[in-house]
Amino acid sequence: MSSSEQRRSSVFGKILHAFKGPESDKPASSGQGSQTKTAASASKPVETDKKATAEASAIAYDVKGKTAIVTGAGSGINHRFAKLLLSKGCNVLIADLALRPEAQELIDEYNGTDESKPRAAFAKTDVTIWAELSAMFHACYSTFGALDIVCPGAGVFEPHWSNFWHPPGSTESKDPIDGNTYKLFDINVTHPVRATQIAIAEFLNPSKGEKVSVENPKQIVFISSIAGQVFSLSTPMYIASKHAINGFIRSLAPLETELGIKCTGVAPGIVKTPLWTDHPEKMIMVDEEKEEWVTPEEVAEAMLKCVESPDVPAGTILEVGQGYTRKVEPFNDPGPMGRRGIKTSHAEVKSKEVFEWLAEDGWGKKGL
Repeated sequence: MSSSEQRRSSVFGKILHAFKGPESDKPASSGQGSQTKTAASASKPVETDKKATAEASAIAYDVKGKTAIVTGAGSGINHRFAKLLLSKGCNVLIADLALRPEAQELIDEYNGTDESKPRAAFAKTDVTIWAELSAMFHACYSTFGALDIVCPGAGVFEPHWSNFWHPPGSTESKDPIDGNTYKLFDINVTHPVRATQIAIAEFLNPSKGEKVSVENPKQIVFISSIAGQVFSLSTPMYIASKHAINGFIRSLAPLETELGIKCTGVAPGIVKTPLWTDHPEKMIMVDEEKEEWVTPEEVAEAMLKCVESPDVPAGTILEVGQGYTRKVEPFNDPGPMGRRGIKTSHAEVKSKEVFEWLAEDGWGKKGL
């Protein structure tokens, strides 16, 4: 084995050890005592080996003076992340189809006229079109002359127009019957994958500035969901997309120590953003008086922690509930259920609706 291979093997082993915690190194035992211990450990978040985590992590990272691209930052979680970055002195290119008033306010406030502040700029971007993703990166370099952080955060929550239970050809669907793709996967999976490819290419071969290295690190932070740990009849494509993102984040972990590219992600619970509030078909699951919403600010703070904290190594996914954040273990994780801000009060309503749709004459047959 070459020295480079040995280094990669050692580093990846440390990262896995940090994820699993020290108990994972002990041989499994049998009998009632083992079952009791397993049940007890599943009742609380798994503790990580802090020493191994520190060894596998990069040094502390400061966003001040850096430049970021954030897709989907015209609203919701990504808008709050862009706002937080700007407040910390980081330039931000907001890439979205349009800006809500609150996002336009950011553009107006950080317009470059005050040299003591960072700058914000807008690039109209359809993240499902690869040429527009490339143009987004070019716009960042032409506007700011640098790129340090990428957040391919735009996503959708299985709307009726791209939904497993409304197949292509149905009245509700905008997925063309001969389109050979689903818009949900284009947005939630293909867009972050392609944006990451371009980001890595730019980091390694920058249009301007210094090439990425361990001494000049770069960051990619993703938005997953608790959906990446669970399952749901009513939103199976969304569930699949977030499981895919979780695997993608963890798979890219070795890039940090070898190249200086750190890939991490957050997995929020139910967050009160337009992803929910602009979709009445989703809000039927919600009891407004009882729901324990996660705030967009809580998620944005967790995203900043992913980028800046040396205690969050590459490949980490931080679950964000109401009032808490925890690391999601890649193996034998206790899961998100039972914590605040994780589930809606009337989720069963959507499952009942699915069976009503399936009972309709000719469900899914149009165009076949």
